Amino acid sequence: MTRHVVAKDFGGPEQLEVVEVPTPEPGERQVRVAVRAIGVNPIDWKSYSGATSRNPESLSTFGFELSGVVDAVGEGVDGWSVGDEVIAHGFHDGAYADAVVVPATTLLAKPAGMSFEQAAVVALVGGTAWHLVEAASLDGSETVLVHNGTGGVGSLVVQLARLRGARVVATGGPESQDRLRELGAVPLVYGDGLLDRVRSAAPEGVDVALDCVGTDEAIDVSLALVADPGRVISIAGFGRAGDGIRLLGGGPGADPGTRIRTVGRAEVVRLVAEGRLTLPIVGTFRLEETARAHEVSRAGHVAGKLVVVP
Repeated sequence: MTRHVVAKDFGGPEQLEVVEVPTPEPGERQVRVAVRAIGVNPIDWKSYSGATSRNPESLSTFGFELSGVVDAVGEGVDGWSVGDEVIAHGFHDGAYADAVVVPATTLLAKPAGMSFEQAAVVALVGGTAWHLVEAASLDGSETVLVHNGTGGVGSLVVQLARLRGARVVATGGPESQDRLRELGAVPLVYGDGLLDRVRSAAPEGVDVALDCVGTDEAIDVSLALVADPGRVISIAGFGRAGDGIRLLGGGPGADPGTRIRTVGRAEVVRLVAEGRLTLPIVGTFRLEETARAHEVSRAGHVAGKLVVVP
């Protein structure tokens, strides 16, 4: 038997409970991973909230990235063996468990020097951040505005843009300003007067805006500053598609960037393992505390990543 976190019904984290289920067996082209750590992402609690879908499968299949050790291999699997330390991402069987069966195609090798906790939180945000920066086509001399520069995606966007030679101005809450400086950005507090603050911080102008939050403030300020609305690029502002901005991800009319994100996940894992990128873990929870982890995530303003450890 294995423990698995499920939602009793649609709603908030109070619906979560830990149940025991038969330990899954891998099928063809699948492996079973003994889970060491699970990355917490907003899509996890949104999946069982009922806000966008009431598919009953969503009550048990949330959680989309983890790290662990391969402990069983199905037929037709090449390149992976029992004992391999791996990162799994983008599967749909629910990561919040002691053991999970995933397609072998969802695996990345965990770098030897990377902790299981760090490995569990890098892949999904890494692919998204890489896609944003790739879509910007930075030339190494531009000024980039990043909205929500201390979130999981945003903090990587800031660092990747800096690695490409950009000058970065980034927004965050009052408590995040020191962290933004550490990342190499000019820090700004979001809220009333943001447009004037950006203009003061970047008097030469803003060439590109990369939006990781999707608020009207972020989009309006970006459109007021960036000459080409196609260089206002968002992973969250799907309600503003009519303004000519470029949308990335899984929303309506968005570019999914599947190939770019696949490459980006591996690259970001490598850069984090080499110490060239940082992604702090700001909260660690036991499997029985998954509801608490989701409450913290849902409250927002998390300047880093949360991880659940079975």
